[in-house]
Formats: sequence, structure tokens, C-alpha cells
Amino acid sequence: MTAMSERRRQERPASAHASVDLAAPLVCDVSVPDVLHTLTEHCVDLLDVSAAGILLDVPHGQVVEVAASDEYTRALELFGLELDEGPCRDCCGAPARISELRLDVDAACERWPRFTPRALLLGFTSVATVPLRCQDTVVGALSLLHDRPRPLDDAQLRLAQALADTAAICVIQQQVLQGQKTQIAQLQGSLESRILIEQAKGFLSNSRGCSADQAFIRMRTYARNRRLKLTDVARQVLNGAVADTLLEPER
Repeated sequence: MTAMSERRRQERPASAHASVDLAAPLVCDVSVPDVLHTLTEHCVDLLDVSAAGILLDVPHGQVVEVAASDEYTRALELFGLELDEGPCRDCCGAPARISELRLDVDAACERWPRFTPRALLLGFTSVATVPLRCQDTVVGALSLLHDRPRPLDDAQLRLAQALADTAAICVIQQQVLQGQKTQIAQLQGSLESRILIEQAKGFLSNSRGCSADQAFIRMRTYARNRRLKLTDVARQVLNGAVADTLLEPER
């Protein structure tokens, strides 16, 4: 067995363990930042890179999360985000795998004139980038940074892409769930407001000897004149905290 084959055989259990870790949000409540940090840690362990960084680029092209395997790399990614340049930024804008690129060459300085010197200062000599994707949806990018001249091979880049894709699925699922929770909360709030208003209408209708529609118009006018929300007026009606004029019976 060759050294390369032996290394790949040893990596398989670790790769499987990484996939299980990254898929955890599919079956339990794990936050997106935790998923992203777990991804960077596994990349460092499995791919023999010095560091890994992530930009989460959703929704609508707005970066909502930055993660990294260590604080220095996270600061580097934030620096690139602030300057709007760097390998992750490029990968988010044109989602395709960027084969490993040397940072100590003129091409890197021309491509990322401010990001590259900062990366070199931290001791990084090369970077490769893969998108976080689920089918046609790209949610961010993963950068893999080396501090020595030993580029990633195709098998390692494929593994990096597989891990990134697993994390992307979990990120999208969490976003969908959060959207559903928000929608449910909004519907619940609307229902509670409607119940409150109906209760106040009934109270006014009985106390003023008018129809429910007339009571509603009176509440709405009262709210507009005082720049209050209708639900706040309804709550005041039920608590007896409104002006007497609103409670006066019809004449």
C-alpha cells in the first residue's frame, strides 16, 4: 500500500465523523455559527491546512456571519470583508472552486492588493477556496490557508467541497426553520391582536348601546387622533384606561 493510499484510508473514519458533526443541525438544535466553526476545525484536522475561514453570504449578498479556525484567521476574513476583497469574497461573487493560489507571487498581490500583504504577515503562503452550496444555491465560501509550500491535491479539494456542501445544507435548513418560526410568531401576534380588538369592540358595543361596527369606528378614530395603535386602544378599553368620551353611550 502506498503512503498516499494509507493516508486516505486513515482519513475515512475522520471524514465520516466530520460529516456527522456537520449534519447535527438536521436532527437537533445547533446554531449556524457552531456549524461554521465546526467546519473550519474539521478542515484543519483533515486537510492538513494551517487555518480555515468562512464568509456566510446570505441573504441577498449580505454577509451575515464570519467564522474561522482561530481568531487571527477570523480577523483576516473580517479585514477582507471590510475591504471587499479576498478569496472568500471572490468565491461568493462567482461561486466556483478556486484552485490553490500562492500568495507570495505578483498575481495574488494584483488580485487582492490589501488582503494579500495581511495574509503574508500572518505567515500564510497559499490559499484555496470552495463555495458553500446546495444545488444552485450558494450561501458562502470556505478558504483553506497554508503556511508551507505543499498544495492540496484533488482528493483533498473534493473532500473540502463535500464538507462545505454538508454545512451549506444545514445552514439553509436553519434559515428555513427560522423563517417559519418568524412567520408563526407573526401569525400568532396577528391572532392575539384580532382577539383583543374583538373583545374591546364587544365591550364598547354593550356599554355604549351601539353596533360592533360603530364601536370599531370609534376606537379607530380615537387611535388615529392620538397616534396610537389600535391594539393599544383596545387594551386600554379593556383595562378602563381610555378617556371617558370613548365610553360614553350613544345619544
